[in-house]
Amino acid sequence: MISADQYIRSWLAKEPGAKATVQGWVKTRRDSKDVHFVQINDGSCFADMQVVFDAGVVEADAMAQVTTGACVRVTGTLVASPGKGQAVELRGESLEVVGTAPAETYPMQKKKVNLETLREFQHFRARSNTFGAVFRVRNALAFAIHKFFQEHGFLYVHTPILTTSDAEGAGAMFQVTTLDMMNAPRRVETPGIDFQSDFFGKPAFLTVSGQLEGEIFALAFTNVYTFGPTFRAENSNTPRHLAEFWMIEPEMAFCELAGNMKLAESFLKYLIRDIRANCAADLEFFQKLYEPGLLDKLDNVAGSEFAHVPYTEAISILEKSGKTWEFPVFWGCDLQSEHERYLTEETFKRPVIVTDYPKKIKAFYMRANEDGRTVRAMDVLAPGIGEIIGGSQREERHDVLVERIREQGLDEKHYWWYLDLRRYGSAPHSGFGLGFERMMMYVTGMKNIRDVIPFPRTPGHAEF
Repeated sequence: MISADQYIRSWLAKEPGAKATVQGWVKTRRDSKDVHFVQINDGSCFADMQVVFDAGVVEADAMAQVTTGACVRVTGTLVASPGKGQAVELRGESLEVVGTAPAETYPMQKKKVNLETLREFQHFRARSNTFGAVFRVRNALAFAIHKFFQEHGFLYVHTPILTTSDAEGAGAMFQVTTLDMMNAPRRVETPGIDFQSDFFGKPAFLTVSGQLEGEIFALAFTNVYTFGPTFRAENSNTPRHLAEFWMIEPEMAFCELAGNMKLAESFLKYLIRDIRANCAADLEFFQKLYEPGLLDKLDNVAGSEFAHVPYTEAISILEKSGKTWEFPVFWGCDLQSEHERYLTEETFKRPVIVTDYPKKIKAFYMRANEDGRTVRAMDVLAPGIGEIIGGSQREERHDVLVERIREQGLDEKHYWWYLDLRRYGSAPHSGFGLGFERMMMYVTGMKNIRDVIPFPRTPGHAEF
């Protein structure tokens, strides 16, 4: 193990004259008549360490093994760099090739490789400039999420990945079983599989959300959050969908919709400011290569006061826009990305929080408004992407919640414990969900969700 002060990012900050040992992977190598120039990166920062070997310092056989992808350890002296981009470079004095990478077969050569091809080499793509930057930002963003909630007094809760509850009521869940499905036991009195002999004695699934279990802890610890993997068995092969992704879901007791909106706005601004402060070089790379104007977009969100508009008013704005929509606009429709981006980019020119959606298009757990038509839902819409956060005030009234469960054709027996929370010590409470990969796409400018998660799971693809 190397210590923090032995990373390339630390050596690059030191003064000339220091002795240094650099370990990492070769990005490129070029040779002149008397000098070998080797770029080495260890993943600690965007910049490489340039190592300069004078001819004859290293034996020819060893230098021949210094190819793109090889793992090396170099000891030498830091000297002032005459080139642009870094203050120092390493004058190499000794070389150890830790692991070779034969040039004729190594897939990550110096030539530019497109992102789609790199998805076929997920075991190597983290060594590229793009994915090195992506996963440094992902690490920093995850840390910022925990910092925000811990600084605000939230308790971190691990909610189950295996569950018997469908939080969304949508049914797009991966089922988990130990039964031999070719010879599964059948029920006698009614058609279907008898799950009594299965591992849990009933149907079980991979979770679509930690929200319902998060509410249990909110009604004991007041403010809690979950941050973990969730799963959707939707056959959606698009740049915006994954079968496995990560969700951040805070739940707050004694909090109504206004407080929920305030927290969501503060949360987004905090994350963007933190990433701007701690990942400057990576974000500048993304702006140069993938999204011109990225930094201005992020600064606009961080510096704006979010607009608030009820769903009914938003529909009116869209109807009066004079635009021809791919997806028709009418009261009761679910807003699509084109509608959301019009509101943020053309109408308000800043982030917008839309509230009070029709109850028919929202989940059973959202608190019903007095009009009988809408619920206290909220979606935070951001310029350039549309919806980035979805949440609501939860229904705390037992009788109303039972009615909503029945309206949506769900089996209330599956939610017995959720209903118990309304029988014993119920309180107004709210929460929201932020898709981690959706946020990653927003702050990096990457256009395909497969490129912001280490190992994407999509229809027909579950490598590694």
